[in-house]
Amino acid sequence: MESSTERGDLEAAGRWLEESRRWFEAGLEGFLARTELGPPALSEALEYALLGGGKRVRPALVRLLGGDHADPADLVAAAVAVECIHTYSLVHDDLPCMDDDDLRRGRPTVHRAYSEATAVLVGDALQALAFEACGGASRGAAAMTVALARAGGAAGMVGGQVLDLEGEGQNLDLAGVQEIHRTKTAALLGASAELGALAGGAEGPRVAEARRFGLALGMCFQAMDDVLDVTGDAGTLGKTPGKDLVAHKGTLVAALGLDGAKAEAAQRASEARSHANHLGLGSAGLGLIELLLRRKS
Repeated sequence: MESSTERGDLEAAGRWLEESRRWFEAGLEGFLARTELGPPALSEALEYALLGGGKRVRPALVRLLGGDHADPADLVAAAVAVECIHTYSLVHDDLPCMDDDDLRRGRPTVHRAYSEATAVLVGDALQALAFEACGGASRGAAAMTVALARAGGAAGMVGGQVLDLEGEGQNLDLAGVQEIHRTKTAALLGASAELGALAGGAEGPRVAEARRFGLALGMCFQAMDDVLDVTGDAGTLGKTPGKDLVAHKGTLVAALGLDGAKAEAAQRASEARSHANHLGLGSAGLGLIELLLRRKS
């Protein structure tokens, strides 16, 4: 049974995450207002994709690791960059040639709201916007750009998507599923923490530890995604549940069973706590881990 202290900690973490979301939304709107977004047909769809809500976990990680040591404008630049990459990945993942989904964050996916061609171009533009934002930072721009490119490219998120598609119907073992999770999801969360640390002026070991924290958190996040695909509903998730089962994708639930997938999520959360303690992230960092482990959407 959850104690009153645990409940209070979770509520405090929820308030911090909501505060981070508001901080990011304000920064994102400012970035969009001063950035050339192309013709109306593109700019409207771009804003539809970017301003469609979500937990904004990746920007929160940037803020958490940057702390009070970063230039506020650099933190916003890094947060916008990682969210642009994340949003582009969702727009492309939802396409009929990929995961073929009609619902994202409780709304029609971009290719349903506009067209498939528009969705492809929105993803392309979002990737370019990410590096425009990252390159505008006053400190650590080069290192941040490299970290983001590495996490979002062939050895990270894009490569993970390929592994995910190749794994459909293959009865993947645990190692195979974990490699998909590490590249497709966790790499970008690792980069989010890394970019925050870089924006805050961190170097060497602390940057590496920040990346490891984000990777562990990402593995926990994706493990819970596999669980929620089985246990969740469309109204709560904001997307279509059961898609992984229908597509015969490699998931932790398929490899380990539902209880085993939950145990894997808990183990990754434990790893993230260890890194958070080493980084001195305090209650905000520990609370964020618990929120993601216990989330329902």
